[in-house]
Amino acid sequence: ELLEMVSKGGGENAILRHTQRNKKLFVRERLKLLLDDESFLELSPLAGLSLPYGDVPAAGCLTGIGKICGVWCVFTANDATVKGGTIYPIGVKKQLRAQEIALQNRLCSVYLADSGGAFLPLQSELFPDKLHGGRVFYNEAIMSAMRIPQVAVVCGSCVAGGAYLPTMAEEAVIIDKIGTLFLAGPPLVKAATGEDVSPEDLGGARLHSKVSGCTDHFASSEKEAYECIRNVISTLNYDPLPEEVVEHDSPLYSSDELLGLAPRDYRCTLPVKLILSRLMDGSRFQEFKANYGTTLVTGFGHVEGHLVGVVANNGELSHDASLKGSHFVQLCGQRSIPILFFQNTAPHTAQPTSISQAEAHSNKLKAQASMMAAVACAAVPKITIVIGGCYGNESYVMCGRSFSPNFLFLWPNARVALVDSSHFSTVPQAGDSDCTGDESELKHLKEKLEEESSAFYSSARLWDDGVILPQNTRKV
Repeated sequence: ELLEMVSKGGGENAILRHTQRNKKLFVRERLKLLLDDESFLELSPLAGLSLPYGDVPAAGCLTGIGKICGVWCVFTANDATVKGGTIYPIGVKKQLRAQEIALQNRLCSVYLADSGGAFLPLQSELFPDKLHGGRVFYNEAIMSAMRIPQVAVVCGSCVAGGAYLPTMAEEAVIIDKIGTLFLAGPPLVKAATGEDVSPEDLGGARLHSKVSGCTDHFASSEKEAYECIRNVISTLNYDPLPEEVVEHDSPLYSSDELLGLAPRDYRCTLPVKLILSRLMDGSRFQEFKANYGTTLVTGFGHVEGHLVGVVANNGELSHDASLKGSHFVQLCGQRSIPILFFQNTAPHTAQPTSISQAEAHSNKLKAQASMMAAVACAAVPKITIVIGGCYGNESYVMCGRSFSPNFLFLWPNARVALVDSSHFSTVPQAGDSDCTGDESELKHLKEKLEEESSAFYSSARLWDDGVILPQNTRKV
C-alpha cells in the first residue's frame, strides 16, 4: 500500500497540474520511454516518508537502476509533482546514494532535471557541508575523470545550483517550451534590474542550443528527447559489464512461501535454511563447517546463475559461530566471490553474572571483533538483506549499514535498533516514591524505540536501499 501511494508522487491534483496545465509527462512515464523494458529497480522509494504514513514523501526525486540500449544505468529523476521537484535534505541524500552506486559499479548516470532548486528555508541542511548538495557536482567531475559517462535531459525547470547538473554532464538534451536553465529565474531578474523577461528568453531551449551552448541537443517534444538520449547512450561505446546468459534452476520451493517464514518474534531462532531453500538456484547449498558454530550458517550457492557466498544468522552469534564466519568471509575474499548476508541478529541476552560467564562473554566479543574486521576488509561485493532483527553490535558483524555493503534491503517485518524494546521490563520496586513517574518514562521510551525500529522508519531516512517484499528477494 505504501509503495502504491508513493508511486502517485504528489497526488492526483499535482499530477493533473503537471500533465495538463504544464504539458509535461509524469516522471514514471518518462522512465518508460527511456528504459529497454520494465525491469527497473527503484531505490529507496520510501525515502522521506512521513510517519505514520500520512503524507507524501518529501524526497522529490526518484532513483533507480535499469537498462537503456543494453547498458546498465543509474537514474536520478526529479518528480515535480512533489513540492515542484524542490530539493530537500533527504532528496540530496538520495541523489548522493545514486551517484555512490554509479561510482562503485561504474554505471552510466542519467539525470532527468525538473526542479525548482534547493528549498531555501533548510539551506543549512542542504548546502554547506561535505555531504550536502555541492557534493553532487563534485561526484559528477570525479565520474567524468573515471570515464563513467553521464547524460542529462532538461525536462522542466533547472534553477540555481541545479543548473550545473546538466551542464556538467557529457551530453545534455533540452526540450523546447518545457526545459529552462538559469541561475536565477525571471522573478529575481525583475527584483534585481526591474526588467521583465520570459523564462524562454532567459534560459529556454533555443537560447541554450543556439546561443550559450550549455546544451548539446534540442528536442521539440519529450518523446523526441528520450529517443535522443537512447541514441546518445547507444554511441557511448560503454558496456563495462558484458553479461553472459547463464542457465539456472528455480528453487524447488515457491518464493511465495517466504511470506510465511518471515520472522515476527526475534527472540526465537528461525531455521534459516528454510529461507535459503526458497532463494538458491535448485535449492542447492554447499554448507561450510555445517556442524560447528551452528548459530551461523555459511556456505556457497547460486542465485540466478551467479555464484555467491552466504552468511546467515541462525540464532545468537556465539564465539564459535563468529570464528566460523570470519574464516568463511576470508575464503570468499580470497576467491573473489560476492557475499550475501541474511541478517536476523538476536537481541542482547542478560549480562554476565559470574567470572566464568564474563570470560565467555569476553571471548565471544573477541571472536565477533575478528569477524567484523574480516567483513570490513573483504574486497568483494557485499549485499545485506535484513530478514528479521538488526540489533546492536551483531548488526555490524553481519555487514549492517555502517559496514558499507554495496546494497542493503529490508523485509517489511525487519527491526533496526540498538536494543529490543521488549527487554525494558525493569520497573522500580513497590514503595519507591517516584515509581509512577519511572513507569511512565519507561513506557514512553519503549514506545519510542518500537516506532524508531520499524523498517519503514529506517527506509524513510535512507538507512537502506529500500523495503522489499520477501517473495521478490531473488529478483531484487
